[in-house]
Amino acid sequence: QMQLVESGGGSVQPGGSLRPSCAASGRTFSGYSVGWFRQAQGKEREFVVGINWSAGRVVHADSVMGRFTISIDSATNTVYLDLPTLRPEDTAIYYCAAVYVTESSLHVPTSPGSYTYWGQGTQVTVSS
Repeated sequence: QMQLVESGGGSVQPGGSLRPSCAASGRTFSGYSVGWFRQAQGKEREFVVGINWSAGRVVHADSVMGRFTISIDSATNTVYLDLPTLRPEDTAIYYCAAVYVTESSLHVPTSPGSYTYWGQGTQVTVSS
């Protein structure tokens, strides 16, 4: 079993930045793909960005391409989501998720149903 714990959300003004993190315990991320999703109130959960841990391959949603970035710290088994220049429409609960894809796979799923493990979520609020 893998447990995921997010932290680093918060409330900022438009144009501000946050850096949520996703730490894994129970297993390392080796052989996994890790995705960040968000769910705004009244909307479906949507894919934001994901990374294949072993290959380093990154996939972005078109809606955030060039704005949000994902990075890993293998020493601490942690994945980070950099959220610069935030907008009010970025307000949502941000979740990290992980799925085992094997060491040789480059696959980064974008569907929530493809992921096995989920964190509890961290709230990001952007408001003036």
